This record gives sequence, C-alpha cells and structure tokens, in this order.
Amino acid sequence: MGVRPPADNNDEPDVIEFGIAALDARLTDVEIEYPATADEVRDAAGHISVPFDASGHSMTVAEALSEANATRFENEQDLLNDLHPVFERRREATRNSLLSQLRSLVPF
Repeated sequence: MGVRPPADNNDEPDVIEFGIAALDARLTDVEIEYPATADEVRDAAGHISVPFDASGHSMTVAEALSEANATRFENEQDLLNDLHPVFERRREATRNSLLSQLRSLVPF
C-alpha cells in the first residue's frame, strides 16, 4: 500500500510506501534463495523494519513471520501473500487505537 504525502514540500518522495509495498522494496537488497523456510527468511531479512501504516509505525520481518501461519515460501510472491494479512491486522489495530483516534481530531 502507499499514500501520497502533502504536496507542499518538493523534497519528499511522491509516495510513502508501507505494508507489503514497503516490504517488497526492501527485499530487493536481500538475497533469499527460494523455496525458503520461515527461518531462512528470518535469518536473511528478520532485522529489516517495515512500516505498516502511513504514520510510520513499523515492525520487523521477524515479528511479521512470527505472526504468520506459513513456514515455507516457494517464491517471493508467496512470502508477500502470506505476510500481507499480518501487516493489515497490525495497521487496523493501530488505526483503531485510542491514541490514533485522538490524533485524528487534532488539525495539525
């Protein structure tokens, strides 16, 4: 997923990536040989922090893997598909938190 940031500053990127889009972008720098187990992915990419919402809240790949049901990935697309619900649940939980609701009331 991604969202466009406010247009008043030209120094920032056009899109803020989070969730699976951010994970996909970060995996380009990591060498993982597929098929791979969850442990192999954790060893190669577990330290990588991935934002799961537009506010910048993040979790590591290791945390996401621990919440996923899959233990083996045939290719990168399988990995992304299996981790997608984990990032979505975390995004929804953060969005529904009391602090997030209070922030949405403040105009700045």
